Amino acid sequence: MILDCYRIVAEPYYQPQGQEIAIFTAAYNERLPVMLKGPTGCGKTRFIEHMAWRLEKPLITVAAHEDMTAADLAGRYLLEPSGTVWHDGPLTLAVRHGA
Repeated sequence: MILDCYRIVAEPYYQPQGQEIAIFTAAYNERLPVMLKGPTGCGKTRFIEHMAWRLEKPLITVAAHEDMTAADLAGRYLLEPSGTVWHDGPLTLAVRHGA
């Protein structure tokens, strides 16, 4: 599969603090969006890694920066010897293949 390299194969350590796993799973099953908010280092990324593993979904992460453009996320046309070719960005890749 195209996104096999984005699959988490070993369970990431995560210590639940409440009902967040059940709440996230319920939101996932109902196709509801979830926003995580908290200070740096509180475990947001680790929780998402754990849930991607638990739900058997690939996880594509992006390191955002101030110079990031929409094309960095969506993708762009690049010149290759065979001509101009579209290359998916991480957002398009995730949407196309269910990450």
